[in-house]
Amino acid sequence: MFLMLFFLVKTDAQSNPVFVSGTEGYKSFRIPAIIKAKNGDLLAFCEGRVNGSGDFGNIKIVLKRSTDGGKTWGSLQIVVSNASLQAGNPAPVEDCTDGRFPQGRIFLFYNTGDGQEMELRKGKGHRDVFYKTSIDNGKTWSDPTDITLQVNRIDQPATNPLWNFKEDWRSYANTPGHALQFNEGKYKGRIYIAANHSSGPPKLQLRDYHAHGFYSDDHGATFHLSETVPFEGSNESTAAELTHNSLIMNSRNQTGTYRIISLSSNGGETWDTTFVDYNLPDPVCEGSLLNIGTKKEKSILAFCNNDDKKKRDSLTLRISFDEGKSWKKNILIEPKNTGYSDIVKLSKKKIGVLYETDGYKEIKFVIVKWK
Repeated sequence: MFLMLFFLVKTDAQSNPVFVSGTEGYKSFRIPAIIKAKNGDLLAFCEGRVNGSGDFGNIKIVLKRSTDGGKTWGSLQIVVSNASLQAGNPAPVEDCTDGRFPQGRIFLFYNTGDGQEMELRKGKGHRDVFYKTSIDNGKTWSDPTDITLQVNRIDQPATNPLWNFKEDWRSYANTPGHALQFNEGKYKGRIYIAANHSSGPPKLQLRDYHAHGFYSDDHGATFHLSETVPFEGSNESTAAELTHNSLIMNSRNQTGTYRIISLSSNGGETWDTTFVDYNLPDPVCEGSLLNIGTKKEKSILAFCNNDDKKKRDSLTLRISFDEGKSWKKNILIEPKNTGYSDIVKLSKKKIGVLYETDGYKEIKFVIVKWK
Protein backbone atom coordinates (compact mmCIF):
# COMPACT_ATOMS: atom_id res chain seq x y z
CA MET A 1 0.00 0.00 0.00
CA PHE A 2 1.40 3.38 -1.04
CA LEU A 3 1.96 5.68 1.94
CA MET A 4 1.99 9.45 1.62
CA LEU A 5 3.21 11.66 4.45
CA PHE A 6 1.78 15.18 4.70
CA PHE A 7 3.57 18.06 6.39
CA LEU A 8 2.46 21.57 7.13
CA VAL A 9 4.28 24.11 5.00
CA LYS A 10 7.47 25.44 6.61
CA THR A 11 8.41 28.91 5.44
CA ASP A 12 11.04 31.45 6.32
CA ALA A 13 8.38 34.15 5.99
CA GLN A 14 4.78 34.52 4.98
CA SER A 15 4.03 34.35 1.29
CA ASN A 16 4.16 37.81 -0.21
CA PRO A 17 2.56 39.14 -3.39
CA VAL A 18 4.85 39.72 -6.36
CA PHE A 19 2.23 40.63 -8.98
CA VAL A 20 -1.21 42.00 -8.06
CA SER A 21 -3.93 42.14 -10.71
CA GLY A 22 -5.36 45.61 -11.31
CA THR A 23 -2.09 47.39 -10.53
CA GLU A 24 0.88 48.72 -12.51
CA GLY A 25 -1.20 49.12 -15.67
CA TYR A 26 -2.40 45.50 -15.97
CA LYS A 27 -5.88 44.14 -15.33
CA SER A 28 -4.47 40.67 -14.70
CA PHE A 29 -1.20 38.82 -14.10
CA ARG A 30 -1.00 35.11 -14.91
CA ILE A 31 1.29 32.20 -15.84
CA PRO A 32 4.28 32.48 -13.47
CA ALA A 33 7.83 31.31 -14.18
CA ILE A 34 10.92 31.71 -12.02
CA ILE A 35 14.67 31.02 -12.10
CA LYS A 36 17.68 31.87 -9.96
CA ALA A 37 20.29 33.81 -11.93
CA LYS A 38 23.97 33.05 -11.64
CA ASN A 39 24.53 36.09 -9.43
CA GLY A 40 21.88 34.83 -6.99
CA ASP A 41 19.04 37.14 -8.02
CA LEU A 42 15.58 35.61 -8.36
CA LEU A 43 13.81 36.48 -11.62
CA ALA A 44 10.01 36.14 -11.54
CA PHE A 45 8.29 36.26 -14.94
CA CYS A 46 4.62 36.22 -15.86
CA GLU A 47 2.10 37.40 -18.42
CA GLY A 48 0.95 40.98 -17.88
CA ARG A 49 -2.55 41.04 -19.35
CA VAL A 50 -3.39 44.65 -20.13
CA ASN A 51 -7.14 44.66 -20.70
CA GLY A 52 -8.50 41.61 -18.90
CA SER A 53 -7.88 38.07 -17.71
CA GLY A 54 -8.38 36.24 -21.01
CA ASP A 55 -5.65 34.13 -22.59
CA PHE A 56 -5.62 36.23 -25.77
CA GLY A 57 -5.29 39.96 -26.27
CA ASN A 58 -2.76 42.64 -25.40
CA ILE A 59 -0.38 40.55 -23.27
CA LYS A 60 3.21 41.41 -22.35
CA ILE A 61 5.84 39.27 -20.64
CA VAL A 62 6.96 41.10 -17.51
CA LEU A 63 9.68 40.52 -14.93
CA LYS A 64 10.40 41.42 -11.31
CA ARG A 65 13.70 40.85 -9.52
CA SER A 66 14.54 39.98 -5.94
CA THR A 67 18.05 40.56 -4.64
CA ASP A 68 17.31 39.31 -1.12
CA GLY A 69 16.13 35.77 -1.70
CA GLY A 70 12.48 36.60 -2.32
CA LYS A 71 11.76 38.80 0.68
CA THR A 72 11.21 41.90 -1.47
CA TRP A 73 10.75 42.49 -5.20
CA GLY A 74 11.83 45.36 -7.41
CA SER A 75 9.95 47.33 -10.04
CA LEU A 76 8.17 45.77 -13.01
CA GLN A 77 10.16 45.40 -16.23
CA ILE A 78 8.62 44.66 -19.65
CA VAL A 79 10.75 42.00 -21.35
CA VAL A 80 8.57 41.17 -24.38
CA SER A 81 5.87 43.19 -26.12
CA ASN A 82 4.04 42.10 -29.27
CA ALA A 83 2.35 45.43 -29.96
CA SER A 84 -1.33 44.92 -29.06
CA LEU A 85 -1.19 41.16 -29.62
CA GLN A 86 -0.19 38.26 -27.44
CA ALA A 87 3.24 37.37 -26.04
CA GLY A 88 3.13 34.65 -23.42
CA ASN A 89 4.16 31.30 -21.96
CA PRO A 90 7.51 32.51 -20.58
CA ALA A 91 10.01 29.65 -20.21
CA PRO A 92 13.33 30.91 -18.79
CA VAL A 93 16.55 28.93 -18.32
CA GLU A 94 20.20 29.90 -17.80
CA ASP A 95 22.92 28.42 -20.01
CA CYS A 96 25.91 27.94 -17.70
CA THR A 97 28.06 25.89 -20.11
CA ASP A 98 28.81 28.36 -22.92
CA GLY A 99 32.47 29.42 -22.68
CA ARG A 100 31.70 32.65 -24.52
CA PHE A 101 29.62 33.80 -21.55
CA PRO A 102 31.42 32.88 -18.32
CA GLN A 103 28.83 34.79 -16.27
CA GLY A 104 26.03 32.77 -17.86
CA ARG A 105 23.44 33.59 -20.51
CA ILE A 106 19.72 33.48 -19.75
CA PHE A 107 17.31 32.29 -22.43
CA LEU A 108 13.67 33.32 -22.30
CA PHE A 109 11.51 31.25 -24.65
CA TYR A 110 8.02 32.51 -25.40
CA ASN A 111 5.10 32.32 -27.83
CA THR A 112 3.20 34.89 -29.84
CA GLY A 113 -0.17 34.43 -31.49
CA ASP A 114 -2.77 36.16 -33.61
CA GLY A 115 -5.94 34.35 -32.54
CA GLN A 116 -7.94 32.66 -29.79
CA GLU A 117 -7.02 29.09 -28.91
CA MET A 118 -10.22 27.60 -30.41
CA GLU A 119 -9.66 29.46 -33.68
CA LEU A 120 -6.09 28.21 -33.82
CA ARG A 121 -7.30 24.64 -33.25
CA LYS A 122 -9.61 25.14 -36.24
CA GLY A 123 -6.62 26.12 -38.38
CA LYS A 124 -7.25 29.87 -38.31
CA GLY A 125 -4.20 31.89 -37.30
CA HIS A 126 -0.81 30.79 -36.07
CA ARG A 127 1.43 30.57 -33.00
CA ASP A 128 5.14 31.34 -33.21
CA VAL A 129 8.11 30.54 -31.00
CA PHE A 130 10.85 33.03 -30.10
CA TYR A 131 13.59 33.50 -27.58
CA LYS A 132 15.49 36.42 -26.11
CA THR A 133 18.76 36.26 -24.17
CA SER A 134 20.41 38.22 -21.38
CA ILE A 135 24.08 38.22 -20.35
CA ASP A 136 23.64 40.56 -17.37
CA ASN A 137 21.30 38.49 -15.18
CA GLY A 138 18.13 39.74 -16.83
CA LYS A 139 18.75 43.47 -16.65
CA THR A 140 18.84 43.89 -20.44
CA TRP A 141 17.68 41.61 -23.24
CA SER A 142 18.63 40.88 -26.84
CA ASP A 143 16.40 41.29 -29.84
CA PRO A 144 14.08 38.29 -30.40
CA THR A 145 15.13 35.24 -32.41
CA ASP A 146 12.38 33.40 -34.29
CA ILE A 147 12.75 29.59 -34.13
CA THR A 148 9.22 28.69 -35.26
CA LEU A 149 10.28 26.82 -38.39
CA GLN A 150 12.67 24.67 -36.36
CA VAL A 151 10.24 23.65 -33.61
CA ASN A 152 6.78 23.63 -35.23
CA ARG A 153 5.30 21.35 -37.88
CA ILE A 154 2.53 22.35 -40.25
CA ASP A 155 1.20 19.69 -42.67
CA GLN A 156 4.40 17.65 -42.67
CA PRO A 157 4.76 13.85 -42.98
CA ALA A 158 4.29 12.02 -39.69
CA THR A 159 7.47 11.19 -37.76
CA ASN A 160 5.75 8.82 -35.36
CA PRO A 161 5.50 5.36 -37.00
CA LEU A 162 2.27 4.67 -35.09
CA TRP A 163 0.48 7.37 -37.09
CA ASN A 164 -0.34 7.41 -40.78
CA PHE A 165 -1.51 10.99 -41.15
CA LYS A 166 0.34 14.22 -41.75
CA GLU A 167 1.30 16.32 -38.75
CA ASP A 168 -0.86 19.40 -38.99
CA TRP A 169 0.19 21.34 -35.89
CA ARG A 170 -2.04 24.28 -35.04
CA SER A 171 -2.13 25.64 -31.50
CA TYR A 172 1.26 25.63 -29.76
CA ALA A 173 2.66 26.55 -26.35
CA ASN A 174 5.82 26.34 -24.31
CA THR A 175 5.77 24.56 -20.99
CA PRO A 176 4.74 27.10 -19.21
CA GLY A 177 7.26 27.60 -16.39
CA HIS A 178 11.04 27.21 -16.37
CA ALA A 179 12.93 25.28 -19.05
CA LEU A 180 16.00 23.18 -18.14
CA GLN A 181 19.64 22.52 -18.94
CA PHE A 182 21.31 19.13 -18.53
CA ASN A 183 24.08 19.33 -15.94
CA GLU A 184 25.64 15.87 -16.29
CA GLY A 185 26.36 13.02 -18.67
CA LYS A 186 26.23 12.65 -22.43
CA TYR A 187 23.85 15.56 -22.92
CA LYS A 188 25.52 18.03 -20.57
CA GLY A 189 24.71 21.55 -21.76
CA ARG A 190 21.55 20.57 -23.63
CA ILE A 191 18.81 23.20 -23.29
CA TYR A 192 15.40 21.53 -23.18
CA ILE A 193 11.94 23.10 -23.36
CA ALA A 194 8.81 21.06 -22.69
CA ALA A 195 5.93 22.09 -24.96
CA ASN A 196 2.60 21.05 -26.47
CA HIS A 197 0.64 21.41 -29.68
CA SER A 198 -2.73 20.58 -31.16
CA SER A 199 -2.72 18.36 -34.23
CA GLY A 200 -5.48 18.32 -36.80
CA PRO A 201 -9.10 19.41 -36.27
CA PRO A 202 -10.46 19.93 -32.73
CA LYS A 203 -11.54 16.86 -30.75
CA LEU A 204 -13.64 16.53 -27.61
CA GLN A 205 -11.76 16.95 -24.29
CA LEU A 206 -8.92 18.59 -26.24
CA ARG A 207 -7.76 15.16 -27.41
CA ASP A 208 -6.16 16.91 -30.39
CA TYR A 209 -3.42 18.08 -27.98
CA HIS A 210 -0.11 16.26 -27.60
CA ALA A 211 2.98 17.05 -25.55
CA HIS A 212 6.46 17.27 -27.05
CA GLY A 213 9.78 18.96 -26.37
CA PHE A 214 12.42 20.87 -28.29
CA TYR A 215 16.10 21.23 -27.51
CA SER A 216 19.44 22.74 -28.49
CA ASP A 217 22.89 21.18 -28.14
CA ASP A 218 24.77 24.23 -29.45
CA HIS A 219 23.72 27.04 -27.10
CA GLY A 220 20.70 28.12 -29.13
CA ALA A 221 22.26 28.14 -32.61
CA THR A 222 19.94 25.35 -33.79
CA PHE A 223 16.96 23.50 -32.35
CA HIS A 224 15.48 20.04 -32.75
CA LEU A 225 12.10 18.49 -31.98
CA SER A 226 11.53 15.51 -29.76
CA GLU A 227 9.20 12.70 -30.68
CA THR A 228 5.58 13.57 -29.94
CA VAL A 229 4.16 12.00 -26.78
CA PRO A 230 1.70 9.31 -28.02
CA PHE A 231 -1.08 10.17 -25.56
CA GLU A 232 -4.17 12.06 -26.73
CA GLY A 233 -4.90 15.04 -24.52
CA SER A 234 -1.37 15.43 -23.15
CA ASN A 235 -1.08 19.19 -22.83
CA GLU A 236 0.96 21.72 -20.81
CA SER A 237 4.16 19.96 -19.72
CA THR A 238 7.18 20.31 -17.47
CA ALA A 239 10.39 18.29 -17.53
CA ALA A 240 13.46 17.45 -15.46
CA GLU A 241 16.82 15.77 -15.95
CA LEU A 242 17.29 12.32 -14.43
CA THR A 243 20.46 10.27 -13.91
CA HIS A 244 22.04 8.21 -16.72
CA ASN A 245 21.19 10.64 -19.55
CA SER A 246 17.46 10.33 -18.91
CA LEU A 247 14.61 12.83 -18.78
CA ILE A 248 11.15 12.80 -17.25
CA MET A 249 8.25 14.81 -18.67
CA ASN A 250 5.14 15.47 -16.58
CA SER A 251 2.04 16.58 -18.53
CA ARG A 252 -1.43 17.97 -17.93
CA ASN A 253 -4.07 15.38 -18.79
CA GLN A 254 -7.11 16.76 -20.62
CA THR A 255 -8.89 13.39 -20.50
CA GLY A 256 -8.47 12.42 -16.85
CA THR A 257 -7.77 13.45 -13.28
CA TYR A 258 -4.15 12.28 -12.95
CA ARG A 259 -0.90 13.50 -14.51
CA ILE A 260 0.76 11.89 -17.55
CA ILE A 261 4.40 10.77 -17.26
CA SER A 262 6.79 10.20 -20.19
CA LEU A 263 10.28 8.78 -19.72
CA SER A 264 13.22 9.12 -22.10
CA SER A 265 16.63 7.44 -21.94
CA ASN A 266 18.16 9.69 -24.60
CA GLY A 267 17.79 13.15 -23.14
CA GLY A 268 14.22 13.74 -24.23
CA GLU A 269 14.59 12.92 -27.93
CA THR A 270 12.25 9.89 -27.91
CA TRP A 271 9.98 8.32 -25.30
CA ASP A 272 10.56 4.86 -23.84
CA THR A 273 7.21 4.78 -22.07
CA THR A 274 4.21 6.98 -21.32
CA PHE A 275 1.68 6.30 -18.58
CA VAL A 276 -0.82 7.87 -16.15
CA ASP A 277 0.63 8.41 -12.68
CA TYR A 278 -2.09 7.63 -10.14
CA ASN A 279 0.07 9.11 -7.38
CA LEU A 280 -0.46 12.59 -8.86
CA PRO A 281 -4.08 13.79 -8.90
CA ASP A 282 -4.72 16.98 -10.86
CA PRO A 283 -7.79 19.10 -11.79
CA VAL A 284 -6.66 19.49 -15.45
CA CYS A 285 -4.15 22.24 -14.76
CA GLU A 286 -0.47 23.12 -15.03
CA GLY A 287 2.30 21.73 -12.81
CA SER A 288 6.00 22.37 -12.24
CA LEU A 289 8.81 19.79 -11.99
CA LEU A 290 12.41 20.39 -10.88
CA ASN A 291 15.54 18.32 -10.25
CA ILE A 292 16.89 19.48 -6.86
CA GLY A 293 19.79 17.05 -6.34
CA THR A 294 20.81 13.40 -6.13
CA LYS A 295 20.82 10.77 -3.40
CA LYS A 296 22.12 7.21 -3.76
CA GLU A 297 22.62 7.81 -7.51
CA LYS A 298 18.97 8.78 -8.01
CA SER A 299 17.59 12.21 -8.83
CA ILE A 300 15.61 14.01 -6.14
CA LEU A 301 12.59 15.67 -7.75
CA ALA A 302 10.26 18.42 -6.58
CA PHE A 303 6.80 18.74 -8.12
CA CYS A 304 4.14 21.36 -7.48
CA ASN A 305 0.48 21.27 -8.54
CA ASN A 306 -3.09 21.50 -7.28
CA ASP A 307 -3.68 18.28 -5.32
CA ASP A 308 -7.34 17.94 -6.21
CA LYS A 309 -9.21 16.02 -8.92
CA LYS A 310 -11.89 18.65 -9.52
CA LYS A 311 -10.89 22.10 -8.29
CA ARG A 312 -7.79 24.25 -8.49
CA ASP A 313 -7.24 23.98 -4.75
CA SER A 314 -4.67 22.52 -2.35
CA LEU A 315 -1.47 23.68 -4.02
CA THR A 316 1.05 21.08 -2.86
CA LEU A 317 4.82 20.69 -3.13
CA ARG A 318 5.93 17.04 -3.36
CA ILE A 319 9.40 15.55 -2.99
CA SER A 320 10.53 12.27 -4.59
CA PHE A 321 13.78 10.50 -3.72
CA ASP A 322 13.42 7.80 -6.41
CA GLU A 323 13.06 9.83 -9.64
CA GLY A 324 9.28 10.18 -9.42
CA LYS A 325 8.30 6.60 -8.66
CA SER A 326 6.94 7.69 -5.28
CA TRP A 327 6.49 10.97 -3.41
CA LYS A 328 7.53 10.70 0.23
CA LYS A 329 6.96 14.31 1.24
CA ASN A 330 3.81 16.29 0.43
CA ILE A 331 3.79 19.87 1.72
CA LEU A 332 0.61 21.95 1.52
CA ILE A 333 1.34 25.46 0.25
CA GLU A 334 -2.17 26.94 0.24
CA PRO A 335 -5.56 25.20 0.60
CA LYS A 336 -7.94 27.20 -1.62
CA ASN A 337 -8.21 29.09 -4.92
CA THR A 338 -4.75 28.33 -6.28
CA GLY A 339 -3.69 27.88 -9.90
CA TYR A 340 -0.51 27.76 -11.96
CA SER A 341 2.87 27.65 -10.21
CA ASP A 342 6.61 27.38 -10.79
CA ILE A 343 9.39 26.33 -8.45
CA VAL A 344 13.07 27.22 -8.02
CA LYS A 345 15.86 25.69 -5.94
CA LEU A 346 17.15 28.23 -3.43
CA SER A 347 19.53 26.02 -1.44
CA LYS A 348 19.97 22.38 -0.43
CA LYS A 349 17.06 22.70 2.00
CA LYS A 350 14.84 25.42 0.51
CA ILE A 351 12.59 25.72 -2.53
CA GLY A 352 10.85 28.88 -3.71
CA VAL A 353 7.28 28.60 -5.01
CA LEU A 354 5.82 31.30 -7.27
CA TYR A 355 2.09 30.69 -7.63
CA GLU A 356 -1.31 32.07 -8.57
CA THR A 357 -3.83 32.49 -5.77
CA ASP A 358 -7.08 34.16 -4.66
CA GLY A 359 -8.90 33.48 -7.92
CA TYR A 360 -5.94 34.69 -10.04
CA LYS A 361 -5.92 38.05 -8.25
CA GLU A 362 -2.32 37.65 -7.10
CA ILE A 363 0.90 35.84 -7.88
CA LYS A 364 2.71 35.16 -4.61
CA PHE A 365 6.12 33.82 -3.62
CA VAL A 366 6.83 31.62 -0.62
CA ILE A 367 9.99 29.92 0.66
CA VAL A 368 9.55 26.28 1.68
CA LYS A 369 12.03 24.50 3.92
CA TRP A 370 11.53 20.93 2.76
CA LYS A 371 14.53 19.28 4.43
